[in-house]
Amino acid sequence: MELDPLRRDVTDSTVERIFVAMNVLRKMDSEMPAQLVSALFYIASRNECHKQALEEDLGLSVAAGSRNTDWLTENHRLGKRGLGLIVKERDPSNKRRLMLTLTPKGEELIQTLKDILYD
Repeated sequence: MELDPLRRDVTDSTVERIFVAMNVLRKMDSEMPAQLVSALFYIASRNECHKQALEEDLGLSVAAGSRNTDWLTENHRLGKRGLGLIVKERDPSNKRRLMLTLTPKGEELIQTLKDILYD
């Protein structure tokens, strides 16, 4: 008696591209939550945005905004290494606000994802 083969045929190539792009992110950190991905895409689509705007627009608390943006910088919380995709700097026009900007590594990642999705 022959067993049924496992099914792996791609039936939707558009969704397959999203799948491939998500796996690029998972390779960076296999435990990357959706909230972190949303924060990254928010920053990438509004490069040099304010942290407060990210929190308000994504419905995050200040603490959640800090956790997510710390994870995206070089230095994650609790001594854990971050992803190095953004930098947080004080806004020169208002020292109480933080500006979020993609690093060259972050820009490269976003370009890779765009290439997967749109080429």
